[in-house]
Amino acid sequence: MEKAVKKISLDESSKEFTGLIERISDQKVNVCYQCLKCTAGCPMAEEMDYTPAQIVHAIRLGLEDLVIKSNTIWICVSCETCSTRCPQGLDIAHLMDAARNIAFRRGIKPPEDSGAIEDFYKVALGNIRTYGRMYELGMIMSYKMKTGDYLKDMKLGMKMGIKGKLKILPVKTKGAKEIDRIFASVEKLEKLENKKEKP
Repeated sequence: MEKAVKKISLDESSKEFTGLIERISDQKVNVCYQCLKCTAGCPMAEEMDYTPAQIVHAIRLGLEDLVIKSNTIWICVSCETCSTRCPQGLDIAHLMDAARNIAFRRGIKPPEDSGAIEDFYKVALGNIRTYGRMYELGMIMSYKMKTGDYLKDMKLGMKMGIKGKLKILPVKTKGAKEIDRIFASVEKLEKLENKKEKP
C-alpha cells in the first residue's frame, strides 16, 4: 500500500528565502522542472513528510515555514542519489544542507519524530572536529550520553566489537588541526551571516 504524501498548498512566495537558500547552497532552484527523478531514487523518501521534489518546489515558491519545519530536511542522509540523478545538475543534497543550516540558525528544532537526528549531527561533527576523522566508539558513547538511550542497538554494538569493527582508542589524523581550523572558519562565517540576516 502506497504511503499518502502531503500536498503542498500554494502560498505567497518569498524571494528572500529562496535567495538565501540559493546563496548558501550555491544552486539555482529554478532549473528544476519537476521530473521527479530525485524522489524516485531517494532511499529515504518513504520516511519523509514531503518528497525531495516537493521540497525543491517549496523552496522555489519561498515557502520557508514548510521547508524548515519539515522532517524531510532532517531525514535526508546526504547520500547525493538525488543530486546524481538530476538531469539539470541541481545539487539537491546541498539544498537540504542549506535548509538545515537556516533551521539551526533560527533555533527551529526538528519535528519530535526527527529530533534524535539533530543530536546525531552535533555529536558526529564534534567527533570529526576533535579527531579529524570519525571515531565510531567515541561518537556512539557521546550520542548515548546526549540522548539517554543507552540500551538501544546494544546487541549490534557487541557484534561489531567482537568482529573488530569498533576501535577502542581513537586515532587522530595528521590533519586534525587543519580540520579544527576549518570548523573555526565556518563558525566565523556563520556569525557574519547571522548578523546580515538580523534587521
